[in-house]
Amino acid sequence: MALWTAGCSTGEPELHKPSELPPAPEIASGLRTDMAPVHATRHMAAAANPLATEAGQQILRKGGSAIDAAIAMQAVLALVEPQSSGLGGGAFILYWDGKRVQAYDGRETAPAGATPGMFMGAEGQPMPFSEAQIGGRSVGVPGVLRALEMAHQQHGKLPWSDLFLPAIKLASEGFPVSQRLHTQIAADRFIAGSAEMARYFLTPQGQALPVGTLLKNPELARTLQKIASRGADGFYQGAVAQAMVDNVRSHPRAGTLSLADISGYQARERTPVCADYKQWQVCGMPPPSSGGVAVLQTLGILEALQDKSPALDLASMPPVPSSSGAGLEPSPSAVHLIAEAERLAYADRAQYLADSDFVPVNVKGLTDKAYFRTRAALIGDKSMGRAEAGVPAGINLALAPDRSPLRISTSHISAVDDQGGAIAMTTSVEAAFGSHVMTQGFILNNQLTDFSFIPEENGKPVANRIEPGKRPRSSMAPTLVFERKSGELVATIGSPGGSQIIEYVNKSVVGLLDWKLNPQDAISLPNFGSRNVDTELEAGRFSPALVQQLQDRGHKVALIEMTSGTQIIVRDNNGWVGGADPRREGTASGD
Repeated sequence: MALWTAGCSTGEPELHKPSELPPAPEIASGLRTDMAPVHATRHMAAAANPLATEAGQQILRKGGSAIDAAIAMQAVLALVEPQSSGLGGGAFILYWDGKRVQAYDGRETAPAGATPGMFMGAEGQPMPFSEAQIGGRSVGVPGVLRALEMAHQQHGKLPWSDLFLPAIKLASEGFPVSQRLHTQIAADRFIAGSAEMARYFLTPQGQALPVGTLLKNPELARTLQKIASRGADGFYQGAVAQAMVDNVRSHPRAGTLSLADISGYQARERTPVCADYKQWQVCGMPPPSSGGVAVLQTLGILEALQDKSPALDLASMPPVPSSSGAGLEPSPSAVHLIAEAERLAYADRAQYLADSDFVPVNVKGLTDKAYFRTRAALIGDKSMGRAEAGVPAGINLALAPDRSPLRISTSHISAVDDQGGAIAMTTSVEAAFGSHVMTQGFILNNQLTDFSFIPEENGKPVANRIEPGKRPRSSMAPTLVFERKSGELVATIGSPGGSQIIEYVNKSVVGLLDWKLNPQDAISLPNFGSRNVDTELEAGRFSPALVQQLQDRGHKVALIEMTSGTQIIVRDNNGWVGGADPRREGTASGD
């Protein structure tokens, strides 16, 4: 197959309006232009807020492991980035101890009282998303602390109690409200409807707290002290657990969360999904996350294209300086190939991926090289538009596709330690400010809305339907990359962004491996891809000529906010190089 390149147009192209995509709850807060790669020889931490990065670095300087640093960073993020993650949410963790990769599943679970049709309206139609999100009905059992505890028991170097000291100090003494937090508060029309949130986030006049306001959270400090002294039991038992249940059940949109649901929660260690990509091995998170499989599928399809024709090797399609002067811009050919591969991966994601404790997920069949070749054969000169799910070997289930709206939200942590360990951890409360149920100083998630609202279609069950005790499918894609021959760690990568996470991680992996970009340039590169709807381009970052060429190839182009929050740490000859996303307020720092 030869790629056809259209002539460049100097006129402004007529754009296709985004279809089936809700507004992004994690809105942009300005693109920083002063970002540069950070270098270190011993260790490095990268998080979505500089105060969290600083906490992680403090722990690493004391000889802490990568998991120790991640716990400290997560605790601080609960305070300074409450719209994205915190104690009341969940997380997926990939951990490299220098010898093997482990996957820790801290995804939330549906309460025992959850029902398949709980987000269906009286007329038999799915509820509007905001109606489902806001309130106790959407709250799943939080899992992040149990997962962190499990990983710390295996890989922690410092005492658990020490890891919460930076967050307790900040919560007690206060931290300045950042521009990003202020922007998120000001844009959220539901905060005023929550008495607890309004008291905490708004002025007496009902306005968002001004930038620079010293914000203290003594309730969160007390909660963190209980967790520090009692372990995760300080959260899953006693007064904190009771307060969660009371607030969820007393809300006008009440949920069914119970003390038994909370006390019975268990994190799970799962087998990572790993596959070769050229001379590297890429490892990701297995189900109930779809991120690992979808990233491996995208990369595998792209490699199959290259094997078919050397002209389709992404390495031969590096980014070029944008005609707008806004940095580098991917080539139209690269955007076309990556977007088409992602359509195929997202089609399989909707059909097959869900909690593997409830639905058999044939990961082997979905990541088989022969299957990649059959999928790659579907990619041509023109966009396929909407892809259909494939039929991998060993798939015998009669399932209906999940047609849930593609929601966007989350936070990512990366760290490497002095002992050669590394972590990629993506953590979330789902939508911005989660369920808007605040208790004991933290926000509770709305992760149950990550299930399919529609449990079945044409008599066939949807794999990601709601069931008691089940974990909703996620797109979180913490990723570790290794040299295939030596087994040496190359990079730890991840991003927030809801269902767009897969796009962001794919772009970053290709940028690092195929285009040889440093981690900061790989992150800063304009975001793009497809979730099997439109071909999405980051608004304001692409030239009209590129848009026109994609449209000439049959792409329905949508210029939208694509607010990634990627953190990357890469090994080089001198140690480590890190980068953080200029679209948010994160940093990387190391010694």
